[in-house]
Amino acid sequence: MMASDEDAPTGDGFVSGARTPSQESLWREWPLPLAIVTLSLAILGRDWMLPALEQPPLLIAVIFLLCGVILASAVAIVRHAEVLAHRLGEPAGTLLLTLAITGLEVCLVAFVMSTGTEKPTLARDTMFAVVMLVLNGFLGLALMLGGLRHQEQQYNLQGANAFLVMILPLTVLGLVLPNYTRSTPGPTLSVFQMVFLSLMSVGIYAVFLFVQNRRHRVFFMMPEEASGVAAEHPSSRSSLYHAAMLGLYGLPLVLLAKQMALPLDRMVLNLGAPPALSGFIMAVLVLTPESIAAIRAALANRLQRSVNILLGSVLASIGLTIPLVIAVSLATGRTLVLGVDAGDMVLLLLTLVTSLLTFSLPRTNVLLGCVHLLLFGAYLMLLFKP
Repeated sequence: MMASDEDAPTGDGFVSGARTPSQESLWREWPLPLAIVTLSLAILGRDWMLPALEQPPLLIAVIFLLCGVILASAVAIVRHAEVLAHRLGEPAGTLLLTLAITGLEVCLVAFVMSTGTEKPTLARDTMFAVVMLVLNGFLGLALMLGGLRHQEQQYNLQGANAFLVMILPLTVLGLVLPNYTRSTPGPTLSVFQMVFLSLMSVGIYAVFLFVQNRRHRVFFMMPEEASGVAAEHPSSRSSLYHAAMLGLYGLPLVLLAKQMALPLDRMVLNLGAPPALSGFIMAVLVLTPESIAAIRAALANRLQRSVNILLGSVLASIGLTIPLVIAVSLATGRTLVLGVDAGDMVLLLLTLVTSLLTFSLPRTNVLLGCVHLLLFGAYLMLLFKP
């Protein structure tokens, strides 16, 4: 009996019951026109929006609207990046997914930092929030849910250690060392020190990319992935289409980031919110969609993919954010504060040590996930009650 055209595989390997490309695009790409319309309204309606921002209810409504549109667009970006990631295989696929989201985060921070009033601690607060959200919040949730479903889960110990050995020096150099330098007062760096830190960050991340994608690719794969067994991602679209959609979503999303600067400033000022809340919101917006993909992988007993996504996002975030915000600071003459406060420093070092201990064992379980979630609770407590 001959197979019908409906059941025939497409060029990308998608089989039986697939939507046609037109059917798939009509309902799945709704965040793109929404982002464009929201951006247009924000730009054209700037004159009437400014008085509205003085009223707390309208201010919160505007922030929720912008956050919702950015989050929906970020989810769409992750969807397209995941298709390409599955087709590329590990570890290149996860690297693409990580860089797509980290690029958005870096652009968000740079735009908001360079717009409106000076925000010297925004980059620091965002990087610190990324570390806490990923290494404690999302990683803890992935390990806990994966442990509840599968009891114990395996991963490639060499890959996790490679991530952590890069994350540790970058985090300490970027967020702790500025508190103890003597060239400048306070938790800041001199121009020479900032340039050196930028070169260090770029150098460390470049070395890691070489090791991950050339020298020791198998460190970031499980044995079945190293042997060439890879899951096919269900999409009837070509890889070129998904790559193009990444760019189409990214442009309005980056421009929307600039529109977030003023509402965030007013919220912190008018509502008496902690200044670090701006960095926390930035981190949540860009990291949530990617981290959901990592949690789904843990539930599917693919913990190595979760490790690659979560630890990779921390490494890329710090490694790329530091040189960019330093460049923005030097170009605009704005003050850049990098060193975290004493309480945050203790929590940061505790998180790094706990992560090292978590990934010193060949298997993970629900206990380890709960410990990380408790540390995330401590971060939230210090965020609102330092």
